[in-house]
Amino acid sequence: MDLILADRDGTLVFVEVRARADDSHGGAAASVTSKKQQRLIYAAQHYLLRHASPPPCRFDVVALDGETLTWLQGAFDAA
Repeated sequence: MDLILADRDGTLVFVEVRARADDSHGGAAASVTSKKQQRLIYAAQHYLLRHASPPPCRFDVVALDGETLTWLQGAFDAA
């Protein structure tokens, strides 16, 4: 599941939400592979074409492992 939010400072935040019942396969955060990151970056670039002057952006991951929620701000970047 993907979300797009605006932070208080005007930063556009693209959020990938992942859930796993347990961490037997590396956990929810580990499921955001480099291939998945590239897809998210591509989607963000496409979305940002709508803006004449794109705002600062970041990519967050919200990982839910069982009942443990972890929010990784700036989990990866487009560089």
